[in-house]
Amino acid sequence: MDADALRLLLSRDGLALLDEVSSSLDDLGGAVQAVQTLRRRGHDGALVAAVLTQARLRRRGEAKFGSFARSMLFTEAGLEQATRLRVAALHAGRMRDAGMGTVADLGCGIGGDALAIAGAGCAVRAVDADEVTAAVAGFNLAPLPEASVAHGRAEDADLAGVDAIWADPARRDASGRRLPVEEWSPPLPWVLSLAAQRPMGVKLGPAIDHDQLPADGETQWVTVDGETVEAVAWTGALARQGVRTSALVLDADGAHELAGSPDADAVPTRELGTWLHEPAGAVIRARLIGAVADALDAGVVSERIAYLTTDADVESPFTQRFRVLATLPLDEKAIQREVRARGIGTLEVKKRGADVDPDRLRRRLRLDGDASATLVATRIGGRHRAILAERA
Repeated sequence: MDADALRLLLSRDGLALLDEVSSSLDDLGGAVQAVQTLRRRGHDGALVAAVLTQARLRRRGEAKFGSFARSMLFTEAGLEQATRLRVAALHAGRMRDAGMGTVADLGCGIGGDALAIAGAGCAVRAVDADEVTAAVAGFNLAPLPEASVAHGRAEDADLAGVDAIWADPARRDASGRRLPVEEWSPPLPWVLSLAAQRPMGVKLGPAIDHDQLPADGETQWVTVDGETVEAVAWTGALARQGVRTSALVLDADGAHELAGSPDADAVPTRELGTWLHEPAGAVIRARLIGAVADALDAGVVSERIAYLTTDADVESPFTQRFRVLATLPLDEKAIQREVRARGIGTLEVKKRGADVDPDRLRRRLRLDGDASATLVATRIGGRHRAILAERA
């Protein structure tokens, strides 16, 4: 969204039309029909385009912001990068509970994190380097008197009177290419240098290298409904004593957390049993597989492979579990014979430690049948194998 489109949306007619279209988007039919209907009513073409784009973004935004999305504005990039409100609320709660009265949000994007922080009762001073994005955040935060937004660089932000810092550096360039940490906006080394001044939380991509994390803080990885979405480095009073890494898993049953020191315990290898357990991505990234293995009395199927196995059917919020049906050579013909014999027409393919293209393998198997299963391409005892299993 450019500045001209934003100005059209923020006009009285623009906001009224946006609210109308957002509530009746399905009734307007396809894109061409919607444009024609609104143009026949005398609306400007540029306004119609901006409204329809924004209405669709609001629909998509409900996955992250729930009903709040119906009264928010978004940019494409801002929505993609925004923290889910459910996750942001937990971050905000940590700040509130640590007594942080005023928080600077450096690189606020569309204002999702600031929305949660202000909603938790903290004052928020937000800033973003992109003028349109800062204006969108200002609109989204307008109902909250505790929050203010300014257009400017994070490096130039006035931190006087701020108790804590929240930072979400931009990690990609305009083409979507991942950037090295020194080229983030603002650069990660500069952001982490602020930890010497105030407690802070820094949102990071989940694949962040452990060597790039602050040595005296806590880093928490977050998995939501099976997808590992982020890591956050916490420092100062926002980091918990004795916790180097933690894994937060959010699912339909609530929030589950595992905390400790990475790789504290070596996990023994074990012969494949009746059950296969796949740790959540947050657990793997936080290097807390040993803690889960200890709780399940499990072993790994092979060294440096993050699949656990047990004979007993034991549950954990930190793993997905599968009942083993068969173990096969990692060979297409052998797999094809097995799935055809079992009438498997729907096959989920997972891999770890094996050079397999799941989509290509699934197509080449020419599946047919009513049954469903999961195929895990991995190593067992150091040898490449295929495990046919069913989800518990």
